[in-house]
Amino acid sequence: MLHQHKKQRDLYLKIRGFARKMRKDATAAEDFFWEKVRDRRLFGLKMNRQFIIACHISKDCTKYYIADFHCHAHRLIFELDGYIHLTQQEKDQIRTERIGDLGYSVLRISNERILKHWDEVEREIWEFIQKGKGDYKSHH
Repeated sequence: MLHQHKKQRDLYLKIRGFARKMRKDATAAEDFFWEKVRDRRLFGLKMNRQFIIACHISKDCTKYYIADFHCHAHRLIFELDGYIHLTQQEKDQIRTERIGDLGYSVLRISNERILKHWDEVEREIWEFIQKGKGDYKSHH
């Protein structure tokens, strides 16, 4: 059991390092989104980026997800989707369901919409917050 605990801790530390690297190597859409939401700039909400979520698959197995952005006050996850997500929609759906099972609401928004239609995205986020719990997929 102690060995399993050490393995899980080592895995978490590896994921945490990867999340930190992702913050430094952000996409243009992630950088843009972060500038719009950091320091409570979006509706006064505190946001985190590259937020680690632990999903306990079984007693001895934990899967970690790194969400692009997270709002603790509303248990919201924002996933910014680039072109790669067009080829992994089933995988993204499973991830969204697992994160949802942990009590988070997930809003997926395309990178293109973030960069080209911020006013619409901002309004959509506001509506999503007002709507409350539940999965929601942004219009691509």
